[in-house]
Amino acid sequence: MNGKLASRRASAPRAPLTAQARSARPCVAARATQAVVSRSAPAPRLTGAFSVGNPLVARGRVGRQSSKATRSVVRMVFERFTERAIKAVMAAQNEARSMGRAEVTTDELLLGLIVEDSASRTSTPPRSGGFMNTGITIQRAREVVKTLRGSGNLGKGVADIPFSVNAKEIFDVALEKSKEMGHNFVAPEHITVALISAENSTINVVIRKLSVEPETVVAEAIKQLNGQTASEGWKKPATQGGRGGQGGQQQKSVLEEFCRDLCQEAAEGYLDPVIGRDTEIMRVMQILARRRKNNPILLGEPGVGKTAIAEGLAQCIVNNTGIQGEELPEFLKDKKIMSLDVGLLMAGAKERGELENRVTKLLQEVTESGKVVLLVDEVHTLVGAGSVGRGGGGGGGLDISNLMKPALARGELQCIGATTLDEHRKYIEKDAALERRFQPVMVDEPSEEDACEIIKGLQERYEKYHQCVFTDEAVQASVKLASRYITDRYLPDKAIDLLDEAGSRSRIASFDKRKKHDAEKTEEHSALWEQYQQVADAKDACVKGQTFEEAALLQQRETELKALMMDSSVDVEDGFLSVVDRDAIEEIITQWTGVPLRQLQDADKSRMLELKQSLGDRVIGQNEAVQAIAKAMQRASVGLKNPNRPIATMLFSGPTGVGKTELAKQLAFECFGSKDAMIRLDMSEYMEKHTVAKIVGSPPGYVGYGEGGKLTEAVRRRPYSLILLDEVEKAHPDVFNILLQVMEDGLLTDSQGRRVSFKNTILILTSNLGSNVIAKGGTKLGFAIPTETPEDAQYNQIRGLVLEELRSYFKPELLNRLDEVVVFRLLEQKEIAKIADLLLDETAGRMADKGIGFEVTRAMMTKLTEEGYDKMYGARPLRRTIMRLIEDYLADALMKNELQEGDIARMDVDENGDVCVTRCIPGEVCVAEEEPEIAYAKFVEVDDETAKV
Repeated sequence: MNGKLASRRASAPRAPLTAQARSARPCVAARATQAVVSRSAPAPRLTGAFSVGNPLVARGRVGRQSSKATRSVVRMVFERFTERAIKAVMAAQNEARSMGRAEVTTDELLLGLIVEDSASRTSTPPRSGGFMNTGITIQRAREVVKTLRGSGNLGKGVADIPFSVNAKEIFDVALEKSKEMGHNFVAPEHITVALISAENSTINVVIRKLSVEPETVVAEAIKQLNGQTASEGWKKPATQGGRGGQGGQQQKSVLEEFCRDLCQEAAEGYLDPVIGRDTEIMRVMQILARRRKNNPILLGEPGVGKTAIAEGLAQCIVNNTGIQGEELPEFLKDKKIMSLDVGLLMAGAKERGELENRVTKLLQEVTESGKVVLLVDEVHTLVGAGSVGRGGGGGGGLDISNLMKPALARGELQCIGATTLDEHRKYIEKDAALERRFQPVMVDEPSEEDACEIIKGLQERYEKYHQCVFTDEAVQASVKLASRYITDRYLPDKAIDLLDEAGSRSRIASFDKRKKHDAEKTEEHSALWEQYQQVADAKDACVKGQTFEEAALLQQRETELKALMMDSSVDVEDGFLSVVDRDAIEEIITQWTGVPLRQLQDADKSRMLELKQSLGDRVIGQNEAVQAIAKAMQRASVGLKNPNRPIATMLFSGPTGVGKTELAKQLAFECFGSKDAMIRLDMSEYMEKHTVAKIVGSPPGYVGYGEGGKLTEAVRRRPYSLILLDEVEKAHPDVFNILLQVMEDGLLTDSQGRRVSFKNTILILTSNLGSNVIAKGGTKLGFAIPTETPEDAQYNQIRGLVLEELRSYFKPELLNRLDEVVVFRLLEQKEIAKIADLLLDETAGRMADKGIGFEVTRAMMTKLTEEGYDKMYGARPLRRTIMRLIEDYLADALMKNELQEGDIARMDVDENGDVCVTRCIPGEVCVAEEEPEIAYAKFVEVDDETAKV
């Protein structure tokens, strides 16, 4: 802005000013600089040919000029100097003033640069390590300059200090350096390079006195200018100043600086082989062969192999063969696939116009070469890149995509883009002009069979890297288990990651094993491993040299050596070449998902056969419900269930307190190894219509959008779990519509468009509907089927009545998707005693933590079951009764120190029917007229003697 204002003022005709008026009137740039540096300090003014307040950037030399030419140059007011450069120049004048100098020399200019660099350390990003990260501080630099040059005679109050001839030439050289580097601005780093590279520069003496080599300072300055590694091969210019002066050596091209040559990497063997993408690669070739709009864009989910297709094309070009081994099309010969690093392209582009300059040069190089195909991975990052927040002046600039559009449309720039479907919809489709310049190529997720072939093609490279062998079972398991248990990622990426981590785990284990057995290794084993490595390297060299017959022979020899090393006597015993099998893959799955896969696989059949017994031990009095669940889970465990639906979908119906929730918890423990593997939603929270959004997440514009749904987020984090929807009849009817998709397809889409898989979950709905029918015990009409017992006939009759009531409330499409409707009985008093044992286990466990045993007499147990039983409320009153009659009395005895560690607390009822706590010592007879009958007992270990539990 300051440069433009100054130019307009210079062009306007006006009366000439007197010398006094010129010295008294600050220019526009001086006022702008004054606002940046200090609002209270007076604006420094020009003295003679040059002034700090008017940073000069001439389009020629600054040297000795006439006063008229100088005034013309002054009007350009440092239009290419950055704010930091202006501050450095002003700091140099302050240093000269403080030292009493008559003019600003190169010494003071160096001090000004150090002062500015020190001040910028508090900026963002912060800089440290002294001047140019060399450790030079301003205090040390001032001492060295005073020692070498001494102090001046002028007072510190002198306002106007001119620049020396050498200092003016330094600014001229800095401008030339800026042009050589392709910059349209002059920064302190340019001045630093010019200061040190000047011929017969005396400033190098000062720097060496500071124990730093001048070349080190120059290298760091160039590094900071480029935002990356300092340019190699930089040297001083042949002539100082002047337009005809030549720059340094030819700098690295923009393509080499910001791109990777995939063809070169393919020739050197760094790229992995591409398998099973012949159709997609051929489609890319067809689009590249078009006359215009010859720019394919690869669209697919993350991890399906979009970038690999471009790498496969690079390998075809290097090998000079087509997809099926035919001759490469003529137009692709001598082509190069260059992968653009957008982040590197934008890095360090601090000033406005710098990024645009880089992009323009990049496009120019690509166009002039005519042999470059640009690969832009994550091509959506080009949209909006560099358009706002740069150059300190706000937005408004063109982004990279707009700069590339004309070249894309004319066919001068051939570009292969790659992005996901979501990012394409979010960024590319909104820009219709950009979208029409790309031709989409859909990259679908490969099938499990294709993924296995892909991994087999990569298997050898991973084996060589991890020094292990992957069995065929491990390869197949990596694909199948990844598809089943890792539902939020895509093949083949997730299967490759599984195999890679299993290999790394095996490599670490074998390394530890080798350390233990180093002394036992034999020369024979070492020679075998060395021979295997030599054969593998020779085979790779033959493949690169396209001597395939020799490579096939080496492949056969490599297989033989691998078989020898896989022998247990050589490999497993001594740890030279570890074997990764299915078990190792399962362990990685367990680490990733938390699913105890080994436990599920090893004892799956036996545990499912015993499921009825284990559930019946914890859920009392519900034999029919337990049997129905056991059968449903057995069907799922042997793989007879639909793989696209949840493992099981069941509805538990029955009165309160009969064990519906407890059965769900125990089922989670038996199937998933933990009671915590249960996602529980109280459906009474979803009675209103608007609360339905909480399940899948709030829609855009509503509170909570972006946080995800309670159900969908929980399943995404733990995809292998049991989902309990408690009291589902209290939910709004719209909730049932959401459940239909889960029950049928095992999928649910959340508010952000993500598809959540429910295929590895057990879905259980509980309801109190039918409680009245169950309480009445059904009707007495009709006759029992001869093959049924009276109890079974009554249960089947009650179940039929409950189903009728469920049909009157729930929609048919919901009930029709349930695998099983389980009706729970009312509990009898005899069953309450068994439940009391389970609840007393919890109390006894807490007493055992204090080192105190626990006993309950038969009389006390009878009192508990009588007062804790209510036919309508089930077992819930029993828990409250235990709290009132057991835990309250135990708490009182503990507060009074009547029970000590090692004692046994006996809960009994006295002759008046009151509860009492008796202290018993192990090995001694308790103080009582006669020993009561014990209904429940749990002892703790005392004095190394373990009592019964």
